[in-house]
Amino acid sequence: MRNQTFSLLPFPSQQFLPNIQIIGNIHRYANQLTLNYQVIGDLKQLVIPRRLSDTPTRHHELWKNTCFEFFLGIKGNPQYWEFNLSPAGNWNVYHFDGYRQGMREETAFNLLPFTTQYQGDSLTLVVDLDLGLVIPREQEIEAAITTVIEDKNSNITYWALTHSGVEPDFHRRDSFMIDL
Repeated sequence: MRNQTFSLLPFPSQQFLPNIQIIGNIHRYANQLTLNYQVIGDLKQLVIPRRLSDTPTRHHELWKNTCFEFFLGIKGNPQYWEFNLSPAGNWNVYHFDGYRQGMREETAFNLLPFTTQYQGDSLTLVVDLDLGLVIPREQEIEAAITTVIEDKNSNITYWALTHSGVEPDFHRRDSFMIDL
C-alpha cells in the first residue's frame, strides 16, 4: 500500500490567480488507484462545469476548461497515460508512446468511476481506477497530478506538483514526481 498527499502549485505567471488551494492524496493498493482532489477557497471565482447527466461520457479537449488531470507512466519506460476528469462527469484517457508522441484514446477504459461533491467553499473529486486494465500489477509507476482551472473572467491557470519548463507542460516526465 502506498499513500501520498500532495499540494498543487500554480504555474508562475503575471495573470490573476484565484484565491484557492488544490490539495489531495493518491493511494495505490495492489492495482487499485484512488486519487482524491480537493479545491478549497473562493469557488465563486471559478467556472466549474456542473453535471448535466447521470451518464458520463468520453469527451475530447476537457483541458480547455476546469479539468482535473493526472498522468501515469511506467517507471523506466517512455510510455504514459493522461487521464482527464471534468466536474461535469465527462472524462477521457489518452495513451502516449513517449513525450507527446503517438497520442491515441486508451480504449481499455469504457468508464472512469469518479464522484464530485460541493460543500460551500470546497470541491472534492475522487476517482477509483483499476490499473490492471493498462499496467501489470507488479509494475512500478510514476504519477503527475495536475489541474486546469478556469475563472469567471475566462482566465486559465495551470496547477501541478512542479513546473519545470518555461511554459505550462504537464507531459514532462520530470514532473511525474510520485512513485507508486
